[in-house]
Amino acid sequence: MRNDLAALFVGAIFGAGLVLSDMVNPARVQAFLDVAGRWDPTLMFVMGAALVPSALAYLVRRKLVRPVLASHFFVPENAAPDRRLLTGAALFGVGWGIAGFCPGPALAGLVLGAWQAWLFVAAMFAGMIAHRLLPTPANAVPTTQSAN
Repeated sequence: MRNDLAALFVGAIFGAGLVLSDMVNPARVQAFLDVAGRWDPTLMFVMGAALVPSALAYLVRRKLVRPVLASHFFVPENAAPDRRLLTGAALFGVGWGIAGFCPGPALAGLVLGAWQAWLFVAAMFAGMIAHRLLPTPANAVPTTQSAN
């Protein structure tokens, strides 16, 4: 229950920040990606501002033996990019450029009632289901440390 409340609190803060910075507006994101046209640097400032708490969290994490609300840290073991990672990143980037949404802003955008956010989230869930149904390659490397 404590973890659920913490996740809800952090998610609410994240969503409020996305709404406050207008990152739930696909036109703003697409304008950031339009470097040859009417470029809007707002997203760059939002990402830059996000680096401060992220950097502080990494500094604090180095001093902890384990997380406050979990039994261990979930750190990727494989640092080398593979075909699946690069393909997923490319698909993410293309989808982000076309739709102007990525998962966080799309979920926050649901609260605003925009049909585009609802359509994006439906497509995102369809992709998540398809991913679970597709076979995993035999040589796939686990992405988190085991609980042992």
